[in-house]
Amino acid sequence: MTDTTRVRPVDPRLVRYASASRSFFAVSAAIVLAQTGVVVGFAWTLTSALVGAIDGRPLPELWGYVGAAASLVLLRGLLIAASERVSARGAAAASLQLRERLVAAVAALGPGWLARRNAASLSVTAGHGLEALDAYFGRYLPQLVATMIATPILIGAIALADPLSGLTVVLTIPLIPLFMVLIGLATRSVQKKQYGTLGRLAARFADTVEGLGTLKAFGREHRAADTIERVTRDYKRETMTVLRVSFLSGFALEFLASISVAIVAVTIGFRLLAGDMSLLVGLFVLLLAPEAYLPLRQVGVQFHAASEGVAATEEIFDALDAARSATPTDSTPAAKGTTLELHDVRVERGAHRMPTVSLSVGPGEVVLLSGPSGVGKSSVLAAVLGYVDHDGELRLDGRPVAHARAAVAWAGQRPGLVSGTVAANVALGSDADPAAIAAALTDAGAADVDPATPLGAGGAGLSGGQAQRVAVARALYRSRVAGARILVLDEPSSALDADTEGHVWRTLRAEADAGAAVLLVSHRPSARGIADRVIDLGVPA
Repeated sequence: MTDTTRVRPVDPRLVRYASASRSFFAVSAAIVLAQTGVVVGFAWTLTSALVGAIDGRPLPELWGYVGAAASLVLLRGLLIAASERVSARGAAAASLQLRERLVAAVAALGPGWLARRNAASLSVTAGHGLEALDAYFGRYLPQLVATMIATPILIGAIALADPLSGLTVVLTIPLIPLFMVLIGLATRSVQKKQYGTLGRLAARFADTVEGLGTLKAFGREHRAADTIERVTRDYKRETMTVLRVSFLSGFALEFLASISVAIVAVTIGFRLLAGDMSLLVGLFVLLLAPEAYLPLRQVGVQFHAASEGVAATEEIFDALDAARSATPTDSTPAAKGTTLELHDVRVERGAHRMPTVSLSVGPGEVVLLSGPSGVGKSSVLAAVLGYVDHDGELRLDGRPVAHARAAVAWAGQRPGLVSGTVAANVALGSDADPAAIAAALTDAGAADVDPATPLGAGGAGLSGGQAQRVAVARALYRSRVAGARILVLDEPSSALDADTEGHVWRTLRAEADAGAAVLLVSHRPSARGIADRVIDLGVPA
């Protein structure tokens, strides 16, 4: 678990998971080094021009210093623009890499891991949260690099010109990071609370929309709306808390930096009056002193702007770490003739312990899982697909695997259709072959369903039986086109009439005879007629 009380300038996992950040750091360091040289050069040329004017030097002699100072001002502006451009490109590249890695991590961890998390909150993290990396890359990290490079160089320049002023800066500058750490702890706490509330708001809204029909049926839609309004108020209040802490901390950092610069200025003023320091050195140090404190001040200020991106990356890095430490799985598509074996597989649903299951289903076989409702038939299939944690071992052609999704063509109790055409749903995840789509629909008993029929969310536009047949057609299409030669079906005929059910059973028997392995869950007695073996899971514990 992430240690929320520890404040790190940069999470090392950023460099590990977002390789684009490495070149960003290198280019930023080069730009900061050039900017630091420009600052020192500008302070020296401007001081020389001012002191020369006070000493009454001829104007032509001063034009060289003035021209050099103006050129350095222009160069600094160009370097600032270059830094912003590099930061924007770095943020875009890093965000893209992290999104791609997060999607790959979710795929590797599987539905079992995802089921234990809030999908809406994770979507907020991958979307809005990663967008906040723009502030992290564009403001915070450049200032952090500037602090590491520019501050020591500027302090060294001040110390070379006037050792006493250099010592004053060295003694006062640690106050700023000390207060930054204290403020950072407070900011991190309120920011994480705000970000957590945003995740809860997204989850609540998604759950309410999904169950709106049920809520209206029971007259509870107004209560759900009140809950969303309450969470929204919480988010607004916590956002204002973050802003309040940001403003107060910014004031504290500016106050400390101003006092520190004032101490340097006062000591220089007294020494100038006493004649212990030349005007050239005094002005040079006075111009450099604010620049020495500026990077640290900006790090503290920009930390608040970047804290939302930091909170988002922590959740993403936790997911990437989990995927990295997970047992590698074989994602190679199954070849024709794949055999699936379950050895002492058992799923636990809270306190409800499912029976231990051992079975094997190979090419040319139809294996039927039977038993009363609640005994764990669907849980066995969920373990095969990696949807739940389980004891025991799964094997594909004798090789242990964490799940068998790559080898499986699946149709569950819920059709799981999405917005789009029927054809797009049948070919989901594969290249669309119109002839193969039409054949799959026909073999699933859905020849009357036009592949061009547009569907709404959740498959709206089809009856329950039609949706179920389209789901079976999708499994057949994946088996035939994508080479996933293990058909796993959970109650594929529950919404079908007897004639259509018989058509589906004949199709599954023909698929097995053609070399597929079929693992079937069904309560229908007619399913036994096509099964080579029936495994009765008995009575639920």
